[in-house]
This record gives sequence, C-alpha cells and structure tokens, in this order.
Amino acid sequence: MAGKFEIYEDKRGKHRFRLKAGNGEIIAVGEAYESKSAAQKGVESVKKNAPTADVKEIPTDKSG
Repeated sequence: MAGKFEIYEDKRGKHRFRLKAGNGEIIAVGEAYESKSAAQKGVESVKKNAPTADVKEIPTDKSG
C-alpha cells in the first residue's frame, strides 16, 4: 500500500497535514495553517520540492 497525506483540523481549529507510510505509521507532520486550502498548498509544496531533496545531518551543539 502506498503512503498518503491526510489533512485534518486540530483541537485548536488549525489545519494540519501528516504523511503516513503504507503501514499507517506517521512519518511527517506539517505546521498549523489557518485554512484547509493553506494546508493543501503545504502538501503540494512538499510533493513539488522534496522528491529529490538531499538529506543533511546537522551536528549536535555539545558546547552548552
């Protein structure tokens, strides 16, 4: 089964999206949006901008 995006309204009335893997596990979540259409645009942005995105590891700051 393929993964899927879900758009939903959270407890505060904000719209969010999450990406679920084929096994139903949530593997990514979006920020809170004021409208459903803005959340839909967020999904489209992820689809458009991330298909070949590089993965960059950010080192942990151990100075503090």
